[in-house]
This record gives sequence, C-alpha cells and structure tokens, in this order.
Amino acid sequence: MSLKTYLNILKGGIFLSFLSIFFVFDHLLFPYITSKQIPFNILIEVLAVFWLAFIIKFPSYRPQKSWITFGLIGFMAVLILTSITGVDFNMSFWGNIERMLGVFHLLHFLVFYLIIITVMRSWEDWRNLLMVSVVAATLQTLFVIFKVNFGTLGNTSYISGQMIFNIFFALILFFRQKNIGLRSFYVVAILLMLQATKIASTRGAFIGLGLSIVTMFFMLAMFNDNKKIKYGSLGVVAAFVIFIALIFSNADSSWVRNNGLFNRITQINFQTGTFQTRLVSWRSAIKDFPNHPFLGTGYGNYAITFDKHFDPIFYNFTASETYFDHAHNNILDLLSTTGAIGLTVYLLIFVATLYYLISGFRAGKIKLSEFIILIGLIVAYFVQNIVLFDSFITYLSLMVMLSFVYWLSVDENFFAETSGKVKQIFKGNDSREFYTLIIAGLIMLAVAYQYNIKPLKMLSGTIDGQIVAAQGSSIIEIIKTYKQALIYDTVLDRDSRKSLVQLAMQRSELFSDLDKESANQAFNYIIEQAEKNVAYNPKDSFNLMMLSQMYNLAASHNTADKEKFIYYSSRAEEAINKTIEATPRRIPVYFIKAQIYLLRGDKTKAAEIVKMASEFNTKYPDSYCQLARIYFYDDKEEQGNEAMDKCVELGGAGQLGSIEQLKEVLNRYLRSKDLNKALMVLQQITQVEPNVGKNWASLAEVYRQMGDNAEAIKAAEKAIQVDPSLRAGGEEFINSLK
Repeated sequence: MSLKTYLNILKGGIFLSFLSIFFVFDHLLFPYITSKQIPFNILIEVLAVFWLAFIIKFPSYRPQKSWITFGLIGFMAVLILTSITGVDFNMSFWGNIERMLGVFHLLHFLVFYLIIITVMRSWEDWRNLLMVSVVAATLQTLFVIFKVNFGTLGNTSYISGQMIFNIFFALILFFRQKNIGLRSFYVVAILLMLQATKIASTRGAFIGLGLSIVTMFFMLAMFNDNKKIKYGSLGVVAAFVIFIALIFSNADSSWVRNNGLFNRITQINFQTGTFQTRLVSWRSAIKDFPNHPFLGTGYGNYAITFDKHFDPIFYNFTASETYFDHAHNNILDLLSTTGAIGLTVYLLIFVATLYYLISGFRAGKIKLSEFIILIGLIVAYFVQNIVLFDSFITYLSLMVMLSFVYWLSVDENFFAETSGKVKQIFKGNDSREFYTLIIAGLIMLAVAYQYNIKPLKMLSGTIDGQIVAAQGSSIIEIIKTYKQALIYDTVLDRDSRKSLVQLAMQRSELFSDLDKESANQAFNYIIEQAEKNVAYNPKDSFNLMMLSQMYNLAASHNTADKEKFIYYSSRAEEAINKTIEATPRRIPVYFIKAQIYLLRGDKTKAAEIVKMASEFNTKYPDSYCQLARIYFYDDKEEQGNEAMDKCVELGGAGQLGSIEQLKEVLNRYLRSKDLNKALMVLQQITQVEPNVGKNWASLAEVYRQMGDNAEAIKAAEKAIQVDPSLRAGGEEFINSLK
C-alpha cells in the first residue's frame, strides 16, 4: 500500500476512535463501560496491524526516542510484572466488566499513543485531532445540559474528566486559530463544557479547575515581559482568591445558597461524608504499604487492601457503597497496587512531560500560551485524581495530551526531512509488508475474537439471563440461560457469575418451587460459579461472603436432610470465617455468621457474634437492629427491647423488619410516650407506605404532641393529599394549630 493509504487508514482510525465515547449498548452488562472499551479495543487491534506494517515499510516514520514513550512502556511493563506477582492475575491483567481497566485494556491506549505520535506530524494533523476531541466533548455537553443520563458516559466523574481535558484542548486551538468564526466556536465550546462541569458537580473537578486557573495566571505573571499583563495576571489571582474566600465566609448568605455553583463550592470541605470515607480508604492504603512496598498487591487489586484494613468508622458516614475497588486517589491507588516502583515509573512519565515542556519553552519551540495551558491541564488532571481514579475517557484524553507534548518536543525539521526521504527508504520492503499484514492480522484476529468478541457474547448472554429472571421464569430456566452466556469461557466471566449468584440470593423463593433434587442441582451449579470466582483470589472477601451466603441458602432448603444440611452449613461457616479473616472489622459479615448459627438453632451463639461485632462501632445502628431481632426470636423480650431502643435511637428503624413489625414497635413507643423514638419509626413507616393517609395523620399527631406545629401541619396536609376521606378531620386539626 502507498504512504498516503497507510496515513489515511491510521489517521482515520484515530479519529473514529472518538465515536466509542458515544456508544451505549443496552444489551450489555455495564453498558456505559463495555460499549466503549470493547469497540475501542477492536479498532486499535485492527489499526495495530496497519501501524506495524507501516513502520516496517516506511522506517522514517518510526517514532523518535522519547522519555515519555519510554515512561509509558516502562509503566506497562511494571503493571505486567505486578500482575504476575500480585494476588489476582485475572483482575490485574484482564480487569473486570465494571471498570475494564486491566493491563490488557491499558495496552490498547499505549498503542493508541504510538499510532498518534507516528502519523500526527504537522499542526494541521494536530488541529484536526484536537478538533475531533473538542467536538466530541461539546456534543457530550448537550447530553448533560439536556439531562440525558449524564451523557453517554453514565458517571459525573467521567463527564468532568472529559470536560477538563477538552477545555484546555479548546484553549490551545483558540490561541492557534486566527479565524474569528472558529475562535467563536471554541469560546462557545468552552462555555458549554464549563456548564457541563457545573452540572456534573464533582468537587475534584472544581478544585482542579480552580487551582489550574490560579497556576496559569501566576505563570503568566512570571513569564510575560509586558508589565500590564504581569500585574493584571497577579490581580486576577488575588481577585480569584479573595472571591473564593468571600464565598466561604458567606456560605450561609442567600446570594451563595441560591447560586448552584457557589453553593456547591462551599460544600468542598473536609467534613463531608464522602471525603471522610475517602480518608478511611487512604489510611488503608498507607497502612498496608509496608507489607508490599516494592510491587504492591498487584495492579487493580486495591480491594484486598481496603478490606484488610477496613475501619468500621466508615459506617458513621454511610452504610452504602462500603466496598472500594479503588483508593479514590490515583497516587495512593498506584502506591498500594504497584508499589513504590510502579508509582515512581508512573510519575516519571509526567516528569518527562514537564521536562519537554520546560526545555521546549526555554528553547523557544513552545509558545508561552501553550506552555501555560499544558501546565494548567496537568495541574487540573492531577488534582482531580487526588479524589478519583482514571477511566476510559481520561486515558483516551491523557494519551492525546502526552502525544501532543511529544510532537512539540520533536524538532519540526525532523518531520520535514524524513518525509522527503520516504521514497528512497521503502524500496524492496514489499515482502516484509505483506508478511507483516498477514501474520499480525491473524494474531490480532485471534486476539479480537478471544478477548473481545467472545466477551461481548458473554455480556449479551448475561443480560438475557437477567431478562429471563425479570420475566418470572424458574431458576432452572435462569440457570440454563446463564449457562449459554458462560459457555464461551472468557477471561471476564467473573462478573457474569457474580450476577447469577446475587440473583439467586435476592430471589431465594425461586428454589421453593422445585423438588429437592432439582433444587440441590441448582444450588450446586450456582455454588460452583461462586467457587470459581473465589479461586481467582482466595482472600477476596466479597466473593467469599457470597459463597458463604449461597451455602447457607442451600442449607436452609435442606433442614430435613441432616447429612446435606451439615454439609452445606459447615461450608458456609468455613467460607464466612475466611471472609472475616480477610476483612476482620467489617461488621455485616458477622451478621451472616450469626445467620448460620440461627439456622442451626444456636440463638445464644448468634447473639454473641452480633454483640461482639457491635463493639467495633457503637454508633452503627444495624448491629443493634440485628441483635433485637435475634433476642425477640429467642423470646428474650427485655434484651430485645433494649437493643431495639438503641437501634431506633441511632436511626435504624428501617432495619427492624416488615411494616407490621414497625407498627408493633410504634405502638410500644406510643404507649410509653417515647415520642422521639415514635417519630423516628413513623418517619420510616411513611417512607415504606407513603400512600397511606393514616400514617401521615399519626405522624402529624406526634409532631403536635412534640410542639412542632409547622411539621404537624405539613404531615396533616400530606394525609389529606393521599387520602381525601381524611379532609374534614385534617382541616379541623390544622385549624386548631393555627
């Protein structure tokens, strides 16, 4: 093929890769992730074949030596090494469906970078590439602004990541462009991206952008010779700092609270629940570092560190999302999973980037505007990643940025000289080109089928299984559908198996419709899938916990068969003990162990287990709610009431059981005139049964007795709204309070 054909294929492929940002295929598991990464992988694998043949046929187009390239290759090498030395090779190298950021996938971004630095050799090439990226981001803003599921990325953090990179890309284009029409477009694009960032409302993005603005104006003051610009820039920095200080000092003022952006900025503090849970995570990473100082636990295996050092204080801030697979701090994440070696190599990539920017600026090869903009982008990226981690969109954009710095660092005469020598160099290389295309093509075809097409079929089949379950089919039909999904035996089956296990636990009643033999066959198949997941990493607390729950579920359906009951129950206890060993201070796993003993009839032991777990965090209501249920089940009413009081006092009324049980608890508090606890229970009852007028009427009466007339009127109005038959009495009640 001719030089022009190769360049058109490779450049066109790079441009097409940005289409993957908009793919969301509903019939795939985790569609916002898999719909992008897998098509991107396949495209890059196709392009890799042509790229390899291209640089063999046209050696003058091979990338120049660059410390950025060496850094990226070295980082990938370290990730592969940590995958081998780590606790879970499958997670490290292949990743999971929810993130799709295993080493295998990251290698595609490396190839993406290599292709870009090979074929993007002029400003015209770079203008087109940056324009494609900015246009893609601008289109994304329309999805966000018109509230279409937070764009096609499905996550506010990912939206912010895309916007941050492309705001700076648009600035580069703006200062390079002389056409008024295009300059106007870039200004509009930046404003739209800022609006999308505001809507996404992620604190990391706000802080990152804010610090990058300060950094850029400060640098402008330092490096610009014009005194007006110098002092003006310092004035902007001072005004910005003063304005932010004013916002925080007037956080309770109406002009701040009524402005969405200002109000969100004032919520950036170290006391929020989200930030506190991040601190818990960061402490886990730091605490575990001495155990794996050089290569960490293996890339992508942060979960094992978080679980091992889980601090129950976490429950003071949230009772949900207690499993972290990332540290939510890119630096600590890499330190934990790839050790000091991995983090050092990663940081060297940016050291090299800064070196080329500074040396290029000093040599006059890089304009002041681009120097400042790119430094600002690096600041924004790093600051945002202090509370986040990389994703598909940030890796895509990061490779574009690093490639652009590479292009700026290479002497422009090199590109002109090598282009002139092309015709003299490639003669006689036609056979090597042919064999490269055939051999590399066959290899990539096999890779694409085995690691992309087959996983696609598995993901689609998993959704089929979920659809069958949603249609009310039997567990036998559900398992049959899942078997079809898992028949492809892919490296990403873990999430499909997990989906089946979770479905079985959530729909345990499905087993009751089967005869004993069929039920046990179903149990054994699902347990087998859970055990396969545990085999990846025998210290994976979450998979061990699910395995224990499945064994205990099987035991509960075999209480009449002593031999089978003992078999399943003993294995359930064995799995939960391993879970506790992997995460010794995660309170809910002790509830599962207590359930195992309850099923055996040992109520005393079950209560002892939960009581012990409650001591890990005496402010966690779920422990006392569980304990209350066990005591009542064991006919220990006094102890049960004591635990129930603590449960309700800590805000755990919703954990007490069914609506009937809640109403029994309510009557007890009403009889004893304990209005504070009665209020908490009633608030939970109105959440469970929001359309029952009598519940709201009872809530209104409790508020009245507590002297809170305003809330009593609101509750009475709600009672009338949901049940018009209460209007007469409700209006009389309201009038009596006015």
